Amino acid sequence: MKMVTKTSKENEAKSGAELLIDSLHKQHVEMIFGYPGGAVLPLYDAFYDCDIPHILTRHEQGAVHAAEGYARVTGKPGVVVVTSGPGATNVLTGIADAMSDSIPLVVFTGQVHTPGIGKDAFQEADMIGLTIPITKYNYQVRDVRDLPRIINEAFHIASTGRKGPVVIDLPKDMGIAETDQVKADTIDLPGYQPTYTPNPLQIEKLMTALSRASKPLILAGAGVNHSRSTSELLEFAERYQLPVVNTLLGLGSFPNEHELFLGMGGMHGSYAANMALTDCDLLINFGSRFDDRLASAPKEFATKATIAHIDIDPAEIGKVIPTDIPIVADIGETLRAMLLVQLEENPDTSHWYKLNLTRKNRHPFSYDRSSKLSIKPQKVIEIIGELTGGEALVATDVGQHQMWVAQFYPFQYDHQIITSGGLGTMGFGFPAAIGASLAFPKKTVVCFVGDGGFQMTNQELAILNEYGINVKVIILNNASLGMVRQWQEKFHNERYSHSLFQTQPDFVKLAAAYGVKGFCLTNPDTLEKDLKKIFMEPGSAVVDVHIAKDELVLPMVPSGKPNHQMEGVE
Repeated sequence: MKMVTKTSKENEAKSGAELLIDSLHKQHVEMIFGYPGGAVLPLYDAFYDCDIPHILTRHEQGAVHAAEGYARVTGKPGVVVVTSGPGATNVLTGIADAMSDSIPLVVFTGQVHTPGIGKDAFQEADMIGLTIPITKYNYQVRDVRDLPRIINEAFHIASTGRKGPVVIDLPKDMGIAETDQVKADTIDLPGYQPTYTPNPLQIEKLMTALSRASKPLILAGAGVNHSRSTSELLEFAERYQLPVVNTLLGLGSFPNEHELFLGMGGMHGSYAANMALTDCDLLINFGSRFDDRLASAPKEFATKATIAHIDIDPAEIGKVIPTDIPIVADIGETLRAMLLVQLEENPDTSHWYKLNLTRKNRHPFSYDRSSKLSIKPQKVIEIIGELTGGEALVATDVGQHQMWVAQFYPFQYDHQIITSGGLGTMGFGFPAAIGASLAFPKKTVVCFVGDGGFQMTNQELAILNEYGINVKVIILNNASLGMVRQWQEKFHNERYSHSLFQTQPDFVKLAAAYGVKGFCLTNPDTLEKDLKKIFMEPGSAVVDVHIAKDELVLPMVPSGKPNHQMEGVE
């Protein structure tokens, strides 16, 4: 590639920090999440005069999860700036989380001066080596003139194809160095050419298979939400009366109350969804990677079905489940191509439709609604679903509450659920809710967390009032690591090794210490009235809801078992 240079505006020499800010403006970055330190002081000195808002979290992990929350609800790359060494290593979990769930991030990690790299300088960490397995791509800037091109490429890579995180490791001297000559920031990446348009012959093959199917089923994963093709999915499902099963991250891609919707499939999925996955004769997978929470026993997964898998990432096709009809393409482009095809005869799915509707009606997600001994977490979620009209942006942490939310909150639209799927990151939920609220300050944002996960990142309470953030934090408090406890009960002879908390903070007083309203709910008889009052009040709130310690997430497919072997089906 021939190197082209251009003179910066008015031949004015600019520092690397100034070039970085110029590049962020070109990318229309709305906010930066970060935490300063020695290696990025040149950047932060430039931020002093920068008009892009900077959100100072109280921990680097909070910064990266907040950026994830922003990215998950907007679809735009979240931007993070942290210092070298421990500042950079503190964001590794969030980077890995974003990689697993295909979330676009551009993370600037500070680095020691270029001459000190590889010499164990103070606060040095090999971020290129550390992030190779958990990023789409990473860079280390060695020439300040390259910085605009690198940033332009990083945003392009993060936000195209299968989205994901990109790290830019920036030595301190690259932020200080000045130049009036920068290399062209045009994108020339011949080795990176995502495929968006489906192969017409594969579309024809899939539609022929559909015309011959008697038990066709749609599996809608996160790819549908990422491609913002929910309306096309609805049209396609309705045209052929195809039942729809969601993955956890696919929730919101199909209307919750629609008669064709069977719910979430997999380990804690619905009876109707899992039985449909077992019995279907054509499975059309739109943007799910067949993860092990959905297909815990791959050799026994959808054994009667022709498998069609549509994914923008060719690496996912055939990785877990052998695929009969592979289509590497954007989900939206594929659905639009399929909608243009007119079948000579639509498949007769009337018997299949009736079977699925019967299963759905007979075996819905349920719990003991008559119990008055303690607050039922499922009831909490149902009430909040009603109070918010199913329209809230809903963030969760990881554990039992996450699965209860997936089962009982009535999700309505794409990018509505904000949860850690593939990595299962405790501590994710609260800062992610903050990022979502900053992205859409006028929307209701609800964060469901466990008492364990909340204690990992609750220091971010400090920034709620500072930035006028409105998040209702619902702690489903069972004084334990609930999902760990559940597995110990079912698979480890009730040996509760280090999963029960002997002491807990007073979460109401903790909230008050940060100037945030706090509430403690213990009475099941007044639950609905109490929640209604809390949600009517403006501003953030921390709501400590005491639930039974022994409440389980059911149904449950034991790890390694096929989907039809569910426990706890009523």
